[in-house]
Amino acid sequence: MPRHLVDAFIAAEDAHFYKHEGVDYLSIMRALYKNINAGKIVQGGSTITQQVARSFFLTPERKISRKIREAVLAYRIEKNLTKDDILYLYMNQIYLGNGAYGVQAAAETYFGKNVEDLTLSEAALLAALPKAPSRYSPYTNPELAKMRHEFVLTRMLEEGFISREEADRALNEPLKLKPKEIRSLWVGPYFSEHVRRYIEERYGEDLLYKGGLQVYTTMDVDMQKMANRAIDYGLRAHDKRRGYRGPLTTLTSTEQIEVFRYEAAKKLNKRPLEAGKTYQAIITELNWKEKFTTVGLGDHTGIITRSDMAWARLYNPTGDPDGGEKVSLDKIFRVGDVIEVMVKSIPEDETRPIPLRLEQAPLAQAALLAMEPATGYVKAMVGGGDFSNSQFNRAIQAIRQPGSAFKPVIYTAALDKDFTPGSIVIDSPLVFEEEVVLEGEAEGEEPEITTQTWKPRNYGEKFHGPTTIRKALTKSRNVVTIKVLKDIGVKHAIAYARKLGIESPLTEDLSLALGSSGVTLLELTRAFTTFAAMGLRPEPVFVTKILNREGRVLEENRSSSEAVLSPETSYIITDLLQGVVENGTGWRAKALKRPVAGKTGTTNNLNDAWFLGFVPGLAAGVWLGYDSEQPLGQRETGSKAASPIWVKFMKEALHGVPPKNFPIPDGIEFVKIDPETGLLAAPSTKNPIFEVFKVGTAPTEVSEIEDRPQSVDFFMLDSGDKPLDDSTEPLDTSEDDLI
Repeated sequence: MPRHLVDAFIAAEDAHFYKHEGVDYLSIMRALYKNINAGKIVQGGSTITQQVARSFFLTPERKISRKIREAVLAYRIEKNLTKDDILYLYMNQIYLGNGAYGVQAAAETYFGKNVEDLTLSEAALLAALPKAPSRYSPYTNPELAKMRHEFVLTRMLEEGFISREEADRALNEPLKLKPKEIRSLWVGPYFSEHVRRYIEERYGEDLLYKGGLQVYTTMDVDMQKMANRAIDYGLRAHDKRRGYRGPLTTLTSTEQIEVFRYEAAKKLNKRPLEAGKTYQAIITELNWKEKFTTVGLGDHTGIITRSDMAWARLYNPTGDPDGGEKVSLDKIFRVGDVIEVMVKSIPEDETRPIPLRLEQAPLAQAALLAMEPATGYVKAMVGGGDFSNSQFNRAIQAIRQPGSAFKPVIYTAALDKDFTPGSIVIDSPLVFEEEVVLEGEAEGEEPEITTQTWKPRNYGEKFHGPTTIRKALTKSRNVVTIKVLKDIGVKHAIAYARKLGIESPLTEDLSLALGSSGVTLLELTRAFTTFAAMGLRPEPVFVTKILNREGRVLEENRSSSEAVLSPETSYIITDLLQGVVENGTGWRAKALKRPVAGKTGTTNNLNDAWFLGFVPGLAAGVWLGYDSEQPLGQRETGSKAASPIWVKFMKEALHGVPPKNFPIPDGIEFVKIDPETGLLAAPSTKNPIFEVFKVGTAPTEVSEIEDRPQSVDFFMLDSGDKPLDDSTEPLDTSEDDLI
């Protein structure tokens, strides 16, 4: 280290370093006087030796007892080490901001050079940082950094370390900072931020930012990138179905256009174009005859074909693909429009136009969380569409209604209370009446009692008569689920939700069957992960190990789980959820071409869309909605809006992984039954199926064809209403979770 660097730190931090024996009593008295006058701690009075004692042996808490231990340790250090030894320890481990520990790391971080090459002015800037690295950072607070820099040089002059001429020269020397490296966002910003918050809460800000910690997480980097891509894909697809909101702005003068392209070119010189990335571009020519549009992208020329902007019909907030005014593209776009584009590929021939696709920033939000059933390790987590715009983590912080995605919890509780997949429940109209007390408006006025009526409905207002539990879950029948919940009891169902790891408050009424109570994506994914783990509820793990600067283990988290369901119950609910994928609302997941179990969820008014599912070895959940809880738009169900995100992520995550069947535990048997009656199939039964049962719970009575109940459709209509028509997309829209 150059001598002027050492002198700068001594002048700034401990001018009497070579005179005291570890504690500077004069400095302590001066700090005490200032603190009393200020009414709070404004100055510490710690020597360099005390800072070494604190850094290596003590916590950063501000207590009298800690200060006493610090002073004792500082005295002992001075008795056992030379002053140069102490400086060596101090200057090689002190935190100097921006992730730099020690003066060599700081020299590289701030100036891109080795410590021996630092000038006096640069040395003074580094010595200005220990007091408050964030506050005096030359990147974030250049004015405060300059003031502190001048203070250090003034102290060096006062202590006789430098001459007036050297001080003036250093003050006038321009400091050339190395461009700041942004490491915090990395590939999984929501994951990283969750871990950062956890460490800060458990260990405190000082240890988090100054402790030189090594943090090992469960994130699979490749899987995290897949999750990022899937969320971006799903949000953009949903947003495009709602239409084009118009250009970011429109530039009308040649000068404005030239300035825009010049600024864009400057940015692209620092970071060249990348395929799959989005950029702002300006329309320079509309050639509808040749079916393409030419845009300026900095110094580059790009081409958007008509097919890559055909989605841009007029914006329709309802999201109805058949709604909105039909307007030709030549009336939507014009020269000078600033638009968002995505680079499709980079041509090898630099003279050729770059193929682009029209995009726009999505307004909705989405979240994805993937977990390993065997360990509880969270492999990937996305908490929103863009971390730079919103740090709110919708995977773990947002509490939203799950709709039909909650039904597997109800049916799991039912399977442990005398229900089987073949149990018959009559799907018929239900009416609930409840007395509600309305408070009187005037003082002393008698309260008014009124009656509220609740008529739970299925999709399309239809009721289907005798229905097996399997069919009820596959087709997401609301009324059957309510009847099952009424039979087993709300408290019993809530107890099972708690077993599965759902900790959010749950309403103690029958609307629970339709997912009326808000939960987090983490909670619901954990519940489905428990099914995948054969009834072992895993503890979610984000951090596996934390080491301090010396390599000592501060924390180590091993996977742990608790048996909360029997393997038989877990297998049966898994088999039922496979039916949801094969024959019901989860049909899009069949694209994986392997055994998949899953469930969609769509809430009343289409505010939330969910898909939760798993394969052997990996479970994941997806949510999509608006922070404002506005409707997603017509037909934007869990099947249409959320499951494509899940499928895209899982396809990539399972690439190269051979398909596996779900393991069948002991205590399970398959019996051929009549799907219409739930009874044993007779030789004359049409279309019998093999149904799964716990040993000893299969039906013993044989279905007789002449006694078979006929399937009946009931309709319950309010005056003037028509039943909804679900014939256009029977698999996509067969669920409706009206609360």
